[in-house]
Amino acid sequence: MKKRIYYLILALALVTTGCSSNGIREEDYNLDVEGGTIYGTLTLPEDGNTFKIVIIHQGSGPTDRDGNSHIGGSNNSLKMVAQNLAENGIASLRYDKRGIAESMALVQREEDLVFEDYINDLNLWIDKVHADTRFSEIYLLGHSEGALIASVSATQRDIDGFISLAGAGYSAYDTLKRQLSSQPKEITDVAFPIMDRLLNGELVSNIDPMYGALFRESVQPYLISWFQYDPVEIYSKIDAPVVVIQGDNDLQITIEDADRLGESIGQEPIIIQGMNHVLKDASEDFEENLKTYQMPNLKLHPGLMDVIVNFIVEN
Repeated sequence: MKKRIYYLILALALVTTGCSSNGIREEDYNLDVEGGTIYGTLTLPEDGNTFKIVIIHQGSGPTDRDGNSHIGGSNNSLKMVAQNLAENGIASLRYDKRGIAESMALVQREEDLVFEDYINDLNLWIDKVHADTRFSEIYLLGHSEGALIASVSATQRDIDGFISLAGAGYSAYDTLKRQLSSQPKEITDVAFPIMDRLLNGELVSNIDPMYGALFRESVQPYLISWFQYDPVEIYSKIDAPVVVIQGDNDLQITIEDADRLGESIGQEPIIIQGMNHVLKDASEDFEENLKTYQMPNLKLHPGLMDVIVNFIVEN
């Protein structure tokens, strides 16, 4: 039972001092907000003064700017995306979202965090980058839950394109319910009524400790706010160019999700054969696939960056 719950948690959850190497530069790039600072990294091509830039937003849970987490493991997926972009002449910004890693101090109490906080932070980052004369065009790249966050910002700010990478095609409520549906009835009999009350905006007390990782009282305000967003509705409102990218070996997000997102914007998603949720070439075997979540030196799937770079160059 505990192993089953661990995989559910994983499904949801799934340096920078001006140095230069391998033809790229990295520098600290931080955002002052009410209550403190959000810490980020600019990754830049070694040569040039003006660049297109991609703002990268990571997925859910304790995932840092590099795509790593103490739950899912160290895979360096988003760090590799940034480095590959720079090698192709494109700048990027990635950052530790509030409450995570170097930006941890911004969330003193978990119950104070809601989904809109991440949207508002990304909007402020977009404003900051717009004011930086080094950057000519701004693209958003959202991975997993970050795709939903970035999609909302894409409807609220002026951007030049949006890259949806392993984004859910259903609301968080529907996605979690689908993931839990494969669990034994004794789990769903407890979980589903809790979810229904949260969807209606109700806080639920006296949570069984076994379900605390998913539904503890301190995380419920976030879940209530998160459950309200329908990605299909949001994607349909984006005016900028959009590309939906999905791997067919993803343990957490399915091709069905990508198809729904593609339908919402009137175009086919790009399906990368063999790519999993952490953007690596992975086995169809569950356990072997999961091992790549903790392989920080395993390169990105070889087909991914061509799709991303081509989208940015062509738009």
